[in-house]
Amino acid sequence: MATINLGAIKFNWKGAYNSGTSYAVDDVVSSGGNSYVCIQAHSTAQAVGNATAYWNIMSSAGTNGTDGTDLTSTLTTQGDIVYRDGSGLARLGYGTNGQLLKTGGSGANPSWTDAPSGSVPIVETFNNSPAFFSTTNQSHTDVTALDTTITPSASSSKILIMVHLDHANDTHHYQSQFRIQRKIASGSFGQTVTNGYGSGDSQSSSRATRAEYDSNGGATMYGTFVDIPNTTSAVTYRIQVKNSSGGGTLYLNRNSSNSSNSNHWQRAYACKVIAMELKQ
Repeated sequence: MATINLGAIKFNWKGAYNSGTSYAVDDVVSSGGNSYVCIQAHSTAQAVGNATAYWNIMSSAGTNGTDGTDLTSTLTTQGDIVYRDGSGLARLGYGTNGQLLKTGGSGANPSWTDAPSGSVPIVETFNNSPAFFSTTNQSHTDVTALDTTITPSASSSKILIMVHLDHANDTHHYQSQFRIQRKIASGSFGQTVTNGYGSGDSQSSSRATRAEYDSNGGATMYGTFVDIPNTTSAVTYRIQVKNSSGGGTLYLNRNSSNSSNSNHWQRAYACKVIAMELKQ
């Protein structure tokens, strides 16, 4: 009857392959990052990987970094990160100081991008002269002294526009309105800014006020609007005002009785336009 060595019913780790060593069935060796099991005992040199009658491969090494499986070869420098590209693991080298990691979305690789700056461009235009503007026009009239120009840092930026107009009228129960128009770079004014982000030329940007007439009285028109000019060129916003039918004379920064009085009711205030970039 055959004798069975119960201690030999297992794999026997022999370390690195040596051509001068005799091997028995179920001996296991390593070579070139792979591991092999002996399937036929032998005492002569039978090189693993070639002598398939003597050895079967148990496990295979990766391609030593060419497909990213060896991270010690893929990640070469402190600060590198590993990600999955279209075919396997890949290296994204360290960015520059202060940059942020940015995803490209589905089907795209990540990248480094500059962090947004902390500053927000703000432009303010004001006029506190008591005699700088008056009109009897019952259609929208330009107030060029309040033109306000801002240059967006990105085409996707929104521009917040805040308007404050101190005004008066010499007619009882008057009504006045204002609206904002814009031009881009050296173009022409014509598009009315609305809170629908600047589309169309409606009067939906208008703000109106109505007050009892008093020679020493006045009122304030104000409003805020958001515009998306879709440009990185300079954008200029212009205020236009108008009277309602029979509205008499509309004054800014004064009332009807004291166009030159430095102590008139509005002297502590100013007509003002503020434009502020809202970055995405």
